[in-house]
Amino acid sequence: MAIKELMTACAIVALAAIPTSVSAKTLVVGVQDNLTGLDPANVNDTLSQTSLRTVYQGLFGFDRDMKLVPLLAERFEASPDATQYTFHLRRGVKFHDGTDFNAQAVKVNIERLANPENRLSRRSLVSMVDRVEVVDPYTVKVLLKEPFGAFPNNLAHPGAMIISPAALEKYGKEIGRNPVGTGAFKFKRWAADTFETERNETYWKQGLPKVDGVTIRSVPENGSRIAMLQAGEAQFVTPLPPEMVAVAERNPNLEVVKRPSIVAWYVAMNTMRKPFDDVRVRQALNYAVNKQAYCKVVESGYCDPTDSPLPSLLQFYKQQEPYAFNLEKAKALLAEAGYPNGFETEMFGKNNTTAIRAMQFLQQQFAQVGVKVKVEPLEAGVEAQRVWGVSKPEDATVRMQFAGWSSSTGDADWALRPLLASTSFPPAMFNVAYYRNDAVDKAIVSAIGTADPEKRAAFYADAQKQIWQDAPWVFLGTNQLLTAQSKGLSGVYMLPDRGFSLEEASFKD
Repeated sequence: MAIKELMTACAIVALAAIPTSVSAKTLVVGVQDNLTGLDPANVNDTLSQTSLRTVYQGLFGFDRDMKLVPLLAERFEASPDATQYTFHLRRGVKFHDGTDFNAQAVKVNIERLANPENRLSRRSLVSMVDRVEVVDPYTVKVLLKEPFGAFPNNLAHPGAMIISPAALEKYGKEIGRNPVGTGAFKFKRWAADTFETERNETYWKQGLPKVDGVTIRSVPENGSRIAMLQAGEAQFVTPLPPEMVAVAERNPNLEVVKRPSIVAWYVAMNTMRKPFDDVRVRQALNYAVNKQAYCKVVESGYCDPTDSPLPSLLQFYKQQEPYAFNLEKAKALLAEAGYPNGFETEMFGKNNTTAIRAMQFLQQQFAQVGVKVKVEPLEAGVEAQRVWGVSKPEDATVRMQFAGWSSSTGDADWALRPLLASTSFPPAMFNVAYYRNDAVDKAIVSAIGTADPEKRAAFYADAQKQIWQDAPWVFLGTNQLLTAQSKGLSGVYMLPDRGFSLEEASFKD
């Protein structure tokens, strides 16, 4: 028996054998990857972003259904042409270092993020900003260079959370290791695999927080993560390995939660490099993958095959004709493109159990049409450097990357523009396929330039159709969000974008 299989088997035994502890006053969360940084404006992964929600807050946030809710801003007004936004701020809020939250703090943060000289990875959230004006201590006006109807949604993205201006001045570039926000918890310590926070005693929401702190532990191996939960070393784990759902559901000490998601999984192919510069090759690899089998093998059935570049739960989703599993068609397209015997390439992704299983499954699928893929699992920080450590597309070493993406603004724009617009090549954003299509670019820009939902729908329909035909990705599936927690824990939930909310966590007495 392989080591990973043995560890998984041991964890399954532990599920039934070890009682759950609920005595801890610090909430411990088990996750599958390492955090890559602590500056919300300069991290690229959902896990790091959502973990920082413990310390930081934005002007707005999202509820469990990704609907916009007020946080540090109580309300806003927008001009009819969506080029001016006035935000009315919450009074009486202090940062963890004792400084006041006010309009000047908002101005400092938006200007920092929007300044291209700072080279922050989340700059695209506010790249349309022209200037920020302080109207009074608790009113701020933001003027845009062009209409952008989803601007409040962008400010609800974790990348736009508000950092203490005093901390920015004190720590400079080291703010990525010294976070200071207004959240329910204050930063305590960060090591490679452990992020620790403690209760904010002066938090502005009355009655919160209800736990002494939150510790987020990185445990890439699925079986080990579940064993932690059962041993009382963690009270919440995400994701719950899909192969362990049935066993976990039989455990009286556990609660298993399944939630729909807006997370699309795919393999990005570098369209600037051979053989992926040929659309026939990219389409062939889509036909070479059995998407139903992918969902069954990788996600134990808690998954739906992808049928559009947009997840089905996002507004403006438009279903496309699926790439049916067809090995003969895949082989014919490869031969047409000049690769009758296939080719050799490489694929990388994260080093957690599920990502490795996915890449190994894809490796086997591609081998059926003569495409030999070397699989390389990478630690999250190493993977991030591999993707965003290049300044020019020509220097990119990416061939294929297995990845997942969710629109953490809750809007279709953030599901397409960062990934598939030609202005989004790394390190600016996340177009790891280095995909460029002028018609798609025009549709994406036009869709965000109007607040008319019918016009936006038409533009996004055009973009989805063209992207689907061009196939810069191997489109895979949208998985359900699976979590497990102690039955003594409440107030914790997942958002559809893979983020989580821990602010209201509490333990039974």
